[in-house]
Amino acid sequence: MKKELNVGLIGCGFMGKAHSNAYLKLNKFFDVGYEMVMKCVCDSNEEKLKAFAANWGWESTETDWRKMVARDDIDLVDICTPNNTHHDIVMATAKAGKIIALEKPLAMNAEEGAAMTEAVEKAGKPNMVWFNYRRVPAAALAKQIIDDGKIGRVFHYRAKYLQDYTISPDVPQGGDALWRLDAKVAGSGVTGDLLAHSIDMATWFIGPIASVCAMTETFIKERVMQGEDKKMPVTIDDACAFLARFENGALGTFESTRYACGRKNQNTFEVNGEKGSVAFDLETAHELEYFDHGDPVSVRGWRTIQTWDSKHPYMKNWWVPGCGIGYEHWHINTLADFISGIEKGEKMCPDFRDALATQYVCDAVLSSAKNNKWETIKKP
Repeated sequence: MKKELNVGLIGCGFMGKAHSNAYLKLNKFFDVGYEMVMKCVCDSNEEKLKAFAANWGWESTETDWRKMVARDDIDLVDICTPNNTHHDIVMATAKAGKIIALEKPLAMNAEEGAAMTEAVEKAGKPNMVWFNYRRVPAAALAKQIIDDGKIGRVFHYRAKYLQDYTISPDVPQGGDALWRLDAKVAGSGVTGDLLAHSIDMATWFIGPIASVCAMTETFIKERVMQGEDKKMPVTIDDACAFLARFENGALGTFESTRYACGRKNQNTFEVNGEKGSVAFDLETAHELEYFDHGDPVSVRGWRTIQTWDSKHPYMKNWWVPGCGIGYEHWHINTLADFISGIEKGEKMCPDFRDALATQYVCDAVLSSAKNNKWETIKKP
């Protein structure tokens, strides 16, 4: 009989829904050593909380996260709250000796993130930050191809993360839905929200970034605050682009914006090496593009790999070949790795230390854009 792992979730928003689904379905598809028990969900909005708990099957509720963190019947605390709350919740959860799963980005800034990382590591409990795009089968296959040396020494990395949902000047800032546009809550704009994913993926593939040179822009300078009539200055970055030098000598370009008309969630990477290349676009998430320079010239060209065979990462746990998986499944894949790592006593997911490295890059990007100069990345 499997040991039960009691989960407490903080936050009933978009990510709370995605994570609840992962806890609900994990044991249906993955043979991990723990049975997930959806013990408690917490949110300050009691009406919303009760409906959420009933819909997703959480056993109990709390409106005060401090009470939930302190409960003896909670083993794992999953934090799905806005960025400005991460520090206090993590510090209390680490002190309580709980396992922690945290939504990205790690913190409002690297100073907060360093304190959180130190506290979590001192507590000695497993911890994870939900960089779920690592668990897209095509991305995981790209990692295997790179690690196996199939593309050889890496020369170039280029990434884009494009959306368009804030392009209208009538979109307000703040509130439950649009707190990511409020710098006091989010810390930054596309840099922390979107490019954190791109930076994490890049460093997972080819190693640390050594230095960056960036530019940012805020296209709409004022927006109405949610629930109010008056306009206030917009202080987050709407768009960001930066150059990067990796420690291994590779060159990188990164771009992100919420002003790319027609792009809902285009998250791409391309890695060019001495022997070949790989390329990926989240909008066609079941496909990985692969080029092998060693092929005979007569048949040399980009090939499209449909990553839904049982031999591809994670796919043996899902459907028959030809039936793809999507956003919800990548979170389940992430959770499966984290829980398996707890069972085996191994690190199988990006932890706070990894997320701190990404946070240092994000901070350097914003500093570079502000000061108009190259910035060296601090070591985590």
